[in-house]
Amino acid sequence: MSEADRERWDRRWEEGGHAAAAPPGWLEELGDQLPAAGHALDVAAGSGRAALWLARRGLETLAVDISPVGLERLSASAARDGLEVETRVLDLERDALPEGPFEVIACFQYLQRDLFSALGTSLCPGGLLVCELATRRNLERHAHPSARFLVEENELRGLVAPLEVVSYWEGWAEGRALARVAARRGPV
Repeated sequence: MSEADRERWDRRWEEGGHAAAAPPGWLEELGDQLPAAGHALDVAAGSGRAALWLARRGLETLAVDISPVGLERLSASAARDGLEVETRVLDLERDALPEGPFEVIACFQYLQRDLFSALGTSLCPGGLLVCELATRRNLERHAHPSARFLVEENELRGLVAPLEVVSYWEGWAEGRALARVAARRGPV
């Protein structure tokens, strides 16, 4: 991402334009498919709604994002809740993913198509990728995000290949058109 993108996200976090949201409720529906121990990575974590949820679950969690301001908010929330979450400022368009393997990788509302292969190989055998992205249908009701940040119908299923899809859903939720996937890496 450009320096302008980093500055834009920092401003949004400073202005409260992306207030800390509740953790993604559908993760609870995955139940025992999500481990309660091991290492987790939250990609494009922002203020860390997924990272905090993973840490509460008992996972050693690393959160990466382009915005140091968002990660500062995450660190403050973690400290307030007595959780340990490591944070790292990364530009995923230039910087490599942190070295794994991870039992869980979370990627919410961040679309970088060429990153999905690395996400899959950063999972340990049996590890789970959980991802939620807005779909192109979102434009039926909202002007933003623009089409370049939206997945086509069933595209997310293809982006996680060759991982085994264990849960997939597309539709309207929380006022947005979304695609949600949980996909597991097979044995090596």
